[in-house]
Amino acid sequence: MYWEKEIEILERKSLERLQLERLATTLGQAAKSPHYGRIPVIGRIAQSGMKAIEQIRELPFTSKEDLRNNFPWGMLAADKKDVIRLHSSSGTTGNPTVVYHNRHDLDSWANLMARSMYAAGVRDTDIFQNICGYGLFTGGLGFQYGAEKLGCLSIPAGAGNSLRQIKLMRDFGTSVAHVIPSYLGRLFEVFKDEGLDPRKDTKLHTLVIGAEPHTQEHRLRIEEMFGVKAYNSFGLSEMNGPGVAFECTEQNGLHIWEDAFVVEIIDPVSLQPVADGEVGELVMTTLDRQAMPVIRFRTRDLTRFLPGACPCGRTHRRIERICGRSDDMFIIKGCNVFPMQVEGVLMKLPEVGDDYRILLDTLDEQDEMIVEVEVKKEWFTGDLAFLDRLQRHITRLVRDEVLVRPLIKLVEPGSIPKAEGKAVRVLDRRNK
Repeated sequence: MYWEKEIEILERKSLERLQLERLATTLGQAAKSPHYGRIPVIGRIAQSGMKAIEQIRELPFTSKEDLRNNFPWGMLAADKKDVIRLHSSSGTTGNPTVVYHNRHDLDSWANLMARSMYAAGVRDTDIFQNICGYGLFTGGLGFQYGAEKLGCLSIPAGAGNSLRQIKLMRDFGTSVAHVIPSYLGRLFEVFKDEGLDPRKDTKLHTLVIGAEPHTQEHRLRIEEMFGVKAYNSFGLSEMNGPGVAFECTEQNGLHIWEDAFVVEIIDPVSLQPVADGEVGELVMTTLDRQAMPVIRFRTRDLTRFLPGACPCGRTHRRIERICGRSDDMFIIKGCNVFPMQVEGVLMKLPEVGDDYRILLDTLDEQDEMIVEVEVKKEWFTGDLAFLDRLQRHITRLVRDEVLVRPLIKLVEPGSIPKAEGKAVRVLDRRNK
């Protein structure tokens, strides 16, 4: 049931002592970097020692801007000759964010990934297909090394090319796959176009989904389409990548591995801790990384701690699925709107496909929210009266959820442009 039983069910006080020990080591290591070395409080606490984990609140936050401003070497806390890999964002609008790893860091990351996949029921007898981009994006290599550590036969399929993905699944008997949620609807359509049913014509029993926020309604739709259990994963490159938090087979929240991270949830405006159970911004500190420790990183991801113990017996705290990002929120006609609110409405409707897009535009000198919604093939028959009723129904549901009347545009399946990697859900074209 456990990959590392002694760690996964460690009694809370012992787990907190381990965190405190590792945090003290982390601060000492971080102080060797040019960026953190300039912050006196880090060196002072590193020298005097940590008395309680709450002392972490005395330390400053780290932001993406800090990483960009210290490009390329300002966050590095180790000798360059010991660094064996970096991952980086695209940096298309300025300096990229870069994260460095030495051998210890990569071994630790692979182990966290193996632990995560094992918690979701993956075993060394499984055949694992990684339908995710490799390269500077962390999702591909993170899962690859984790699957190999666990002992799976792994297929590094990469992203896209649906016909090839299906052939690999059928030829080799893929039982577990890692896929970005927004791609699974397109993959299912290709299965149908080929006269295949993934529930009958593959050996899939488990999907691991992550890399982009998605609703419970979207997860349930995926499980129905593929006839599998779909487990949520969470990660970010600043904290390694995937393997930061993962659902166990109970599917009731993501265990966040507290032997590797200190986790806080704060109010994104006041920057103060929120009460347990309240939604706030996730803030994270690495505890087992040497080349580039990161202290109190503001992820911008919104979630909450879940109360109570998990029936699986793991003592590491659980967070709710990411419900959005503090920087994804947009304001339209005076109302705060998160894209996930719109998705939660759309994914409950059987007529709606898996892709949608929110366009913010200025029409007749007034800002409007236009929601493009793909309709499934079987419903897009040219019955204008039906489509008109569906359009009005979706308009009412979205308006009731976000308190703004949207302009709903029903479109044919496959007509919304597909992004490489994560889906682009919002396009803001308003006059600024």
